Formats: sequence, structure tokens, C-alpha cells
Amino acid sequence: MRQIVLDTETTGLEHADGHRIIEIGCLEINDRRITDRHYHVYLNPDREVESGALQVHGITDEFLADKPRFGDIVDELVDFLRDSELIIHNAPFDVGFLDAELTRLQRPEPVRIADVASVVDTVVLARELHPGQRVSLDALCKRYEVDNSGRDLHGALLDAELLAEVYLAMTGGQVDLGLELQAPTS
Repeated sequence: MRQIVLDTETTGLEHADGHRIIEIGCLEINDRRITDRHYHVYLNPDREVESGALQVHGITDEFLADKPRFGDIVDELVDFLRDSELIIHNAPFDVGFLDAELTRLQRPEPVRIADVASVVDTVVLARELHPGQRVSLDALCKRYEVDNSGRDLHGALLDAELLAEVYLAMTGGQVDLGLELQAPTS
């Protein structure tokens, strides 16, 4: 099964307030193995990054000024995501922003991420596995012994890489080498 671990960084917290995506990071898991295929892009949001968001990811307006806009990369992104299962931490946030960007383009298709791929929310999964415990990505990295020491600021691709490792650990690790044990015959 082809899965894509996806994360975004944004100009602020609410797409309904006109905030936009400024970074998309994705990496592929195929048959429960992380592959070397990934998709990563910074985007010009045509608006300022809020100071609170800047403190989270450190991505400045100046850095984004010469980057492509969402409409410039949408076909490439959709092709990368199509027919996969998306693994997203706090999926309503990222999917809400992606859907808002797709709607803003006023194209006939796709109108929603659900038109392209199915979605698994790792926050929901973590709450099922660890009721009453913290389920932030940092907390899950600690719980599953995933090294996040290089993460001073959030970054979409780095966070997707960490989430991929956490997701595989939460759901039983990478697959074995395909060796099957057979019961001895008498």
C-alpha cells in the first residue's frame, strides 16, 4: 500500500481567516517502508506570516517572496498524492488548509483532498492507543524513541520524516523481510 506522510506550515492558524500554506513536505511509505521519494516546496502566500507562526517555523516573508504560488505547483502535488493514503498529524488542520487552497483556485477538480486520497489522522490513532496521554508529535517521538533532537523549529519535511517514523512504530514497525515461519510438520 502506498502511503504519503504529509505536513504543512502556514501563515497562521485559521484558513477561514485567509491564512495560507507556505510549506508542504511529503514523503512516501510503500508497503510499510520509507522510500526515497518525497515532495517538498515553499510557497509564496501573497500575505504576511503572522508573528506567532513565524516563532513556530521561522519562515520569513522575505524568504517566501520569490517562491511559487500554490496554483503553480498544484498539479505536481496532486499527482504525487493521488490514490495514496495520507498520514497526517492533526489532519483537520492540514486538510482544511489544502482544501481552502484548492477551493481558492476555482478549478473543476480536485476540489478537496478527499477527491485525491484517503486520510489517516495520527492524532486520532495516538489517542486510541494512548488514552489520556499527550499526543503531540514531540510527545510521540519521546514515547516511541524517535530522535527529534535536530528539531528546533517546525519544518514540513522534517516533521513528515519524524511522523513517518512515529507512525510506523505506532502501527507495528516496518515490515519484516518477507520470511514466513512455518509450523514444523510431523
